[in-house]
Amino acid sequence: MAAEISEVEAREDGVVVVVDEECVIKQVDLTVPKTDDPTMPCVTFRMWVLGVVSCVVLSFVNQFFWYRTQPLAVTSISAQIAVVPLGHLMARTLPHRIFFKDTMFEFDLNSGPFNIKEHVLITIFANSGAGTVYATHILSAVKLLYKRKLGFLPAFLVMLTTQVLGFGWAGLFRKYLVEPGEMWWPSNLVQVSLFRALHEKEKRPKGGMTWNQFFLIVLLTSFAYYVLPGYLFALLTTISWVCWISPKSVLVHQLGSGMNGLGIGSIGIDWSTISSYLGSPLASPWFATANVAVGFFLVMYVMVPLCYWLNFYKAKNFPIYSKDLFKSNGEDYDILSIVNANFRLDRAAYAKNGPVNLSTLFAMTYGLGFATLSATLVHIFLFSGRDLWEQTRRAFGGHKKVDIHTKLMQKYKSVPMWWFWVILVVNIALIIFACQYYNESLQLPWWGVLLACGIAVFFTLPIGIINATTNQQPGLNIITEYVIGYLYPECPVANMCFKVYGYISMNQGLTFLADFKLGHYMKIPPRAMFMAQVVGTLIAVMVYTLTAWWLMGDIPYLCDTTMLPRDSPWTCPMDRVFFDASVIWGLVGPRRIFGDQGEYGNINWFFLGGAVAPLLVWLAHKAFPSKKWIRLIHMPVLLGSTAMMPPASAVNFTSWIILGFLSGFVVFRYKPEVWKRYNYILSGGLDAGTAFMTVLLFIALGLQNISLDWWGNSGEGCPLATCPTAKGIMVDGCPVV
Repeated sequence: MAAEISEVEAREDGVVVVVDEECVIKQVDLTVPKTDDPTMPCVTFRMWVLGVVSCVVLSFVNQFFWYRTQPLAVTSISAQIAVVPLGHLMARTLPHRIFFKDTMFEFDLNSGPFNIKEHVLITIFANSGAGTVYATHILSAVKLLYKRKLGFLPAFLVMLTTQVLGFGWAGLFRKYLVEPGEMWWPSNLVQVSLFRALHEKEKRPKGGMTWNQFFLIVLLTSFAYYVLPGYLFALLTTISWVCWISPKSVLVHQLGSGMNGLGIGSIGIDWSTISSYLGSPLASPWFATANVAVGFFLVMYVMVPLCYWLNFYKAKNFPIYSKDLFKSNGEDYDILSIVNANFRLDRAAYAKNGPVNLSTLFAMTYGLGFATLSATLVHIFLFSGRDLWEQTRRAFGGHKKVDIHTKLMQKYKSVPMWWFWVILVVNIALIIFACQYYNESLQLPWWGVLLACGIAVFFTLPIGIINATTNQQPGLNIITEYVIGYLYPECPVANMCFKVYGYISMNQGLTFLADFKLGHYMKIPPRAMFMAQVVGTLIAVMVYTLTAWWLMGDIPYLCDTTMLPRDSPWTCPMDRVFFDASVIWGLVGPRRIFGDQGEYGNINWFFLGGAVAPLLVWLAHKAFPSKKWIRLIHMPVLLGSTAMMPPASAVNFTSWIILGFLSGFVVFRYKPEVWKRYNYILSGGLDAGTAFMTVLLFIALGLQNISLDWWGNSGEGCPLATCPTAKGIMVDGCPVV
């Protein structure tokens, strides 16, 4: 924590404001500038052109890559860098010509030198394109995997309203999740560092490099290096050397596989492997990284092995790690055979096929999701309840405490609360209309919409606090699926819609809040930020929907692994996980799997365990207040560390944890000046270089199906990791025990 230097101001309205000149978070104090130039233009012609183009391009590229076996997420950092030379070019070449003079639409083609504030707004547009439209999963699941009809208009309405609903939740919780200095949103510091590196002029330090020089070196190095894991030597993405010790042993492959096993000794020397599911480890605070590491170790090396080798729930009949659903005899479950003509569960067919079974890790992931949910509520109540109450009192009372950044932002007009209320009310009305008018397609009743909104409102604040302080976001998807699965069973589309309105709208709201915090750090007028977010979101939804619709009609058997060639790049791993979840929670229903009619009922005890865990930490903290490390045990992050598994695998975690330890602990503690100067710029350079080369490889080689067939591109070498180990279970390519 930085030392406190405060000043007290008394405003004309009688409100006393205490201003902390130094930030309460050391990383923010080291990274974010404490100055502002209110005269700097930001809503410019350049901003509109480059912002809209960035949003369209990233929306198209991300949706295009979304269906691929190795999905690529091209982040906004790529656009953030690419627009710099274009912005300077437009500043040098465009004429100074004013249009619509003396009207509210007046603008100048060239408003002077390309500046950092318009660059931030362009990046906000790019963020809209870089953030996936999660509701696309509904479109994919219904049309491609359930093989049912879903019209363009209802699909578009679901995608649009899901994204826009997040504005309402963001507006409700701005006071709690943006203005307080303690809510620092760690990932934003990567972009702040990058903006400063691209715009601030500095002298080269003796024996060192300027920010620009370092960034360019990292960018070019990562760009050149990714040719190896991306094309020439794919083994670098997952080096599972333990499997090589005994090529014919199922046990050794289960232990060593980084993709389909426990990942002991497995590592990826590839930035896309490291950052694909958990984000950049360089942006994660060390205490959060440590919690993820402990949670991953306990799950992967204690809980899963015990459950598997003690054969809980017939675990040996199935792979130790898999996102698929199985029959009791280990065969893949034919989901379409249990769906009737009305798109509901065919109970007779289900009774004939038998219950749905999960792999050990898949089942444990759901249990840990239950625990994370209850742990989140108890943790926030115990550790942040008093702070939230004080913030509420200050918000409505006559005494407010703000940091230097909030003080600087008071020069600008804030976004009126009624703007958010109008968006929220109109959007909810549109959702209810869509669900009622297209009920045959969407299945969700009107009361389901209101209940989903209630869940989103209830959880946005606690999960937002965790996200804003740890850079980790506990998933809410399980509770939404669980609730509607019990209240409205056997309706898979209703379950999917309820999840996107109850969970994804909250997630989108947190994305908007993170963008607001970025604008807060960079001193962007709030109304300009709001405008960029709204317009960017609308453009992104249209492009994502049109791209998905085009791909579904143009690529034969998209996502259908039973019809696609074995080496097809269009297997849609993320959509298959979403589809499987809709089967578990929607079509079959939680009662037949986790309830009194199911085999996994004991997993409900995880709810209780999750609630007790933060209480034990809190009691230990009260008993030993001098032990500061106890308070850093963050149970929602620890229990939710493996929430992305599947589709994330062990190698994503092992590599992420190693790099997070080196950055967040070793360098931050022993070389703080080096960390301050280079850490976040290193992260941005690795992101950008990898993304640029990935796109180049796909355009130059992937579209032509040009590949290298040799040992280094033949996978990690652990083919037996997916084999069951129970006696008599027969699977192609696996030895029979």
